[in-house]
Amino acid sequence: MTDTLETIRTAYNTLAELYHERMKEIPPNPLDDALVDVFAELVGDAGPIADLGCGQGRLTDYLTASGHDAFGIDLSPEMLAYARASYPELRFSQGSMTELDIPDGSVAGVLSWYSTIHTPPTVVPTILAEFRRVLAPGGYLLLGFFSGDDLDGEPREFDHRVTPGFRWPTGLYVELLAEAGLVEVARVEREPGAEERFRHGRVLARKPSEAA
Repeated sequence: MTDTLETIRTAYNTLAELYHERMKEIPPNPLDDALVDVFAELVGDAGPIADLGCGQGRLTDYLTASGHDAFGIDLSPEMLAYARASYPELRFSQGSMTELDIPDGSVAGVLSWYSTIHTPPTVVPTILAEFRRVLAPGGYLLLGFFSGDDLDGEPREFDHRVTPGFRWPTGLYVELLAEAGLVEVARVEREPGAEERFRHGRVLARKPSEAA
């Protein structure tokens, strides 16, 4: 897994400037932001929200602007440099979702917005277990990823512009969340937009209030 993490980090470091410019050209999708709003409302004032795989920090800022105590973590120092330059008042740190430097049960929400798409399928359960570990009982997780109706129940690799990624059947992600001890609250899919290739999957899940 160390080699995979280094490949992902290097790819995003190399393309951070191009990625930053590209993201400025793409307007936020109102349906996506509405779901983030629902997630944030459910978290409420129960505690901080960790934006994991925060990239250049747009959603960390979005959550903060809505009144939440949000902070961001990303694997790529170059992506974090853009986040810190754009939002100098916010908290960003470098780290890996496979081994988060966050105390057990210390956050009320975890946002993972397309941050697991490059993760090999065999490693995803490790990351979901970390999400559960850092969530407080009753805390919420919102996942965003690429999906599709052509996957035959299995994740499928695709040629992401930065480094190879994986599309996931939404139902399979829900199964992995259950195995990690997280309970599905809702699942949503939306069709690709005009310049998008794939369907988008979202799963909202919750850590049980009584720790298992």
